Amino acid sequence: MEEFLRYLTTGISLGLIYGLVALGFVLVYKSSRILNFAVGEFMLIGAYVAWTFRVLLHWPIPACFVMAIIAAIIMGWTIERVAIRPLIGQPILGVIMMTLALMVIIRGVVLLAWGAIGKAYNPPLFPGTAIHLGDIVIRQEYVWGLVVVVIMFIIFTYFFRFSRAGLAMRATSEDHQLARGTGIRVKTVFSQSWIICAIVASIAGVILASSQGVDIRLANVGLVAVAVVLVGGLESVPGAIVAGLIIGVAEQMAKGYIDPWVGGGMETVFAFGIAIISLLIWPYGLFGLRRIERI
Repeated sequence: MEEFLRYLTTGISLGLIYGLVALGFVLVYKSSRILNFAVGEFMLIGAYVAWTFRVLLHWPIPACFVMAIIAAIIMGWTIERVAIRPLIGQPILGVIMMTLALMVIIRGVVLLAWGAIGKAYNPPLFPGTAIHLGDIVIRQEYVWGLVVVVIMFIIFTYFFRFSRAGLAMRATSEDHQLARGTGIRVKTVFSQSWIICAIVASIAGVILASSQGVDIRLANVGLVAVAVVLVGGLESVPGAIVAGLIIGVAEQMAKGYIDPWVGGGMETVFAFGIAIISLLIWPYGLFGLRRIERI
């Protein structure tokens, strides 16, 4: 029972991080109908920037997060303005190829700037001592990561419901032409969505890297986020959160109970197996919008 609860709590923390990354993916798709496959590389940049200021420059933890966010804002704005905006109105395949090219370019920049050898946060971002809840032992990195992710979700919920920019993004996601008709600058909304995507991915990258170390393989979490989006629905923010929790918990349960029987590796493929099954049963995702077109 103790093992089950440990896998459950770890899966919830990891699932919320997946949901946070998937949230950025959904925002970009809702506002501009672009599938951003470079979201994992955004995580890399945030993790390495925070590592640089924490380990090399010995800055305090809040300042490291601030610098990672600043780097994310610059990266998101630059990519949208230079690489994505000229492709607006072009065939969707060209835009998808651009995001795939961004994956390769950002990985190359990371390898040139920080090298291919994995790095650890030393001193760590979060306390290393474990928390004991009865017989359950939980690493503090997961607890603090859970706190940060919940705070981020609260902030973005308030942003989308009550702020002028958030309401403009919601209107743009419904209909671009109608949004223009009401005076909303749609291109500005596109830029904001990419910036937010970069911010949430960078913060998620910092949280994951604090417990797993900074490595080029961290970007693979972005592919897991794609599976999360497919399960939850391409246009659903609640779906990203719920699907992130489902996949996070399922991965940890597979790691704990199935890996010993098959020799390992189930954690890596489990998310995509769930995505395939979900697509066969719910093609639009658990919370996706069903579109009916007349022919």
